[in-house]
Amino acid sequence: MHRVFQEYPGLFSRVSEVLGATFPPPVSATVLPNDLTETNPLERRVDTLLRIETEEDGPFLLAVEAQGKKDVDKPASWAYYFSYLLNKYRLPTTLLVVCQDRATAEWAARPVPLGAPQWPVLTLHPLVAGPHNIPVITDVAEARKDLALAVLSVITHAGDPDVGAILKSLSGALRDTPEAIAAPIVELTTQGLGNRPVAQQWRNLVAVDLSFYTSSISEEIRDEGRVEGRVEGRVEGLLLILEVRGIAVTDEIREKITGCGDPELLHQWLNRAATAATAEEIFTED
Repeated sequence: MHRVFQEYPGLFSRVSEVLGATFPPPVSATVLPNDLTETNPLERRVDTLLRIETEEDGPFLLAVEAQGKKDVDKPASWAYYFSYLLNKYRLPTTLLVVCQDRATAEWAARPVPLGAPQWPVLTLHPLVAGPHNIPVITDVAEARKDLALAVLSVITHAGDPDVGAILKSLSGALRDTPEAIAAPIVELTTQGLGNRPVAQQWRNLVAVDLSFYTSSISEEIRDEGRVEGRVEGRVEGLLLILEVRGIAVTDEIREKITGCGDPELLHQWLNRAATAATAEEIFTED
């Protein structure tokens, strides 16, 4: 049933017309190896893979991908994931792509036909969650009803100018939440915001609004606050000593002192400032 196409590749263009999909006749054809086994290990990882059981429709697989930007190679990877999972588990598979900006979300949501344009074999059509369709949750009561959705609201709207209101509603909802439940919410929100500027705003809310709450993140934030306090105090003390002793401080030296964030180094400078003849001498051993 297949060898005839090896011997007569041009047959396909004539058969395709019969089948209602017109392909141009070939100029040349090469028989390629038909062994599709992966001879070398090829690492491919989906971000999150879940087997979900349901009472009505039975189990299905949910593959979740976090997509930060457009990537022309992703559709091929997603198609591979789908084919591999179908072959291994023989279960229906759904792909969910989570995005933090509208342009990436719209790119990921478009159906991608895979195959020849005359007759695509598959159409890749993932579900996409992003700022265009995830609700903006700014009400504490609403956030309290579904904390996980509130976290996703924060993450997907991280670039929104009004994200502060979403953060405030989430921190407010956590006030009355048991620590066992609040802990993963705080950690996941922190991770989801990453290095965005709004991440610091969330850290401040955890430190202030959730001051009763103890976690690795909240303790880290409080430690940072204590360090900042020591730094500010030592900077002020160092400049005061130099001023009282009548030692001239240039703009360059003042900038070096105020720009230092190391409390231990500032402590060394303070000790030297008590006996230094010039401002430059406090930095000599550095």
